[in-house]
Amino acid sequence: LKHAMVGVLAAAGVDAQLALIRAHPELAGKAMVDNSLTAESTNEQSKAGLTNCTAEEFARIQTLNADYNTKFGFPFILAVRGPRGTGLSKRDIIDTFARRLDNHPDFEVAECLRNIHRIVEIRLNDKFGVEPVLGNLVWDWQEALAQHSDPGYAEKGQLTVTYLTDAHRACAQRISSNMRDAGFDEVHIDAVGNVVGRYKADRPNAKTLMTGSHYDTVRNGGKYDGRLGIFVPMACVAELSRRGKRLPFDFEVIAFAEEEGQRYKATFLGSGALIGQFNQAWLDQKDADGITMREAMQTAGLCIDDIPKLKRNPADYLGFVEVHIEQGPVLTEIDLPLGIVTSINGGVRYLCEVIGMASHAGTTPMNRRRDAAVGVAEIALYLEQRAAQDGDSVGTIGICTVPGGSTNVVPGRCQFTLDLRAPNDPQRDAMVTDVLAELARICEQRGLRHTTEVTMKAAAAPSAPAWQQRWERAVDSLGVPLYRMPSGAGHDAMKLHEVMPQAMLFVRGQNAGISHNPLESTTSDDMQLAVEAFMALLENLAAESA
Repeated sequence: LKHAMVGVLAAAGVDAQLALIRAHPELAGKAMVDNSLTAESTNEQSKAGLTNCTAEEFARIQTLNADYNTKFGFPFILAVRGPRGTGLSKRDIIDTFARRLDNHPDFEVAECLRNIHRIVEIRLNDKFGVEPVLGNLVWDWQEALAQHSDPGYAEKGQLTVTYLTDAHRACAQRISSNMRDAGFDEVHIDAVGNVVGRYKADRPNAKTLMTGSHYDTVRNGGKYDGRLGIFVPMACVAELSRRGKRLPFDFEVIAFAEEEGQRYKATFLGSGALIGQFNQAWLDQKDADGITMREAMQTAGLCIDDIPKLKRNPADYLGFVEVHIEQGPVLTEIDLPLGIVTSINGGVRYLCEVIGMASHAGTTPMNRRRDAAVGVAEIALYLEQRAAQDGDSVGTIGICTVPGGSTNVVPGRCQFTLDLRAPNDPQRDAMVTDVLAELARICEQRGLRHTTEVTMKAAAAPSAPAWQQRWERAVDSLGVPLYRMPSGAGHDAMKLHEVMPQAMLFVRGQNAGISHNPLESTTSDDMQLAVEAFMALLENLAAESA
């Protein structure tokens, strides 16, 4: 019903959509003051504290209302009961209001419609007496875990959890406690800091289904990247335990200790150790404070000698599945809560330099210049066009600098990075070939030289067809339309892919799907659907194994 209502609005046309948006009352506006709001709107604005604003808060909201209407020609719409359904704070509302004033008008129309969909979802839940109990559980676990943050960030209200800091170790202890409370039979922290929970099968010597994701974060990151993939399957175990139900296979949920590469240069420490890819040389890497990884592990009480013992025997496993927030705008733009991952993109990164001739900006004629920065600008435009040819390839110049540059000097050098990704290796490699060839052509034409150095290369990880189909059957059983998509980001599933079949499920993010950002968010209703999809996968797999 929720999706059908979304579809009706999508098909109604722009004029009808704008008319619906304009029919909404302003937040803390005239309708609230003269008590002409509907009962639902009164309840929602009251829960958010908008009926009890200070004079300063009320004046700020009125100013925002006026500025917003002037820019867009319609009222600001926000689902004030928020992603948990219990209400946003006035500070959250005012901050969101101010932030959205900077949006492009077309984007803001879409954002208003998305908030209307969320309001409808919450009100349908109320009318049908539906509560996302397991989604709320996942939400609450994540909020509690987000209380732990590294020094220098915690004081600013920012979330940063890097490998084996005090905050990281506190996270491991909290996850361990949550696992025990959820009903796991075995819980322990292994030699690299992974938190490993096992829900035992209904029979001896059963194979194992592995799942999980990482609990470390980028600096000033979001609450859901990685962590969603830990707590969704934990909620499944909580529900199985509540029902007193066992599966015909062991269910292993792993909170991987490290994936982001924030404190040390090495990445995928948690999942890599499970496939025997922990490089002992990493132990001598130092963080920004000069603390080696070995010292950090010893301080955390981890037994380095036991790391080789973490390697799993793939023959003991059915496969690996992972739930992850999308980290992109696709699902939210098409108004779908779940997406089926077809492949994790393969990627290659380069550190490049274009060398020309530095010269006087005032005396060097335009047709006599050997401008390194303009050469890089030209390859940047080509990269944008070339990646778009494939539809699902992506290319990025994330860093571009002119060393020692001056306002009045034609750039003689320009250093830049290339990040090229595609759902399969041949597609990626074809794009790499074209981009490097075009770089060479541009430099030759402009009288420039260039260098390139590969700094990272990762193979694509296509989903195992049988496991992708299991996710598809699970999502389809919920009445959610199937949407298949590649993952542009790397995940722990990439490592497990090297030794066993894997497949992933994406969950829609809010705020245009932004990730690696404090605005990263999703709703308890979408998390409920993720839990229900995972439960369906487990039940279907149990039926296959019977």
